[in-house]
Amino acid sequence: MADADLDVVIRQLARQLHTGLLTRAKERRDRFNGLAAKAKGKETGDRFKMMAKATMEQATAAAKRLQMSADNVADSYARAMRLAASTPVAVKVEKAKPEKKAKAKKAKAKKAK
Repeated sequence: MADADLDVVIRQLARQLHTGLLTRAKERRDRFNGLAAKAKGKETGDRFKMMAKATMEQATAAAKRLQMSADNVADSYARAMRLAASTPVAVKVEKAKPEKKAKAKKAKAKKAK
C-alpha cells in the first residue's frame, strides 16, 4: 500500500466501512425480526418488524452517503494530483554574487595546483 495512490486507498477504506456498516445493520435487523417472532402480542411484533425495516433503511442511506463522500474525496484528490503533475514548475535562476565568484575562482585555482 505504500506505493498506492491515496484515492485508491480512500476507496478501499470506504468499501470496508460500507460492508461493515451493512453487516452490523443486518445483524440488528435479524435481532429485531427475532424479537418480533418471539413477541406475544401482535402490536409488539409489528413494532419490532417496523424497527427492523427502519434499521435497514437508515443503514442503507448512511452507507450510500458514506460511499458518495468517499468517492467525492477520492475524485478530488486524484484531480488535484493530476493538476499538480501537469502544472509546470517555474525555475528561479539565481545570479551569482561577486563574493561567490571570487570564492569559486579561488577554489578552481586550488584544484588546478
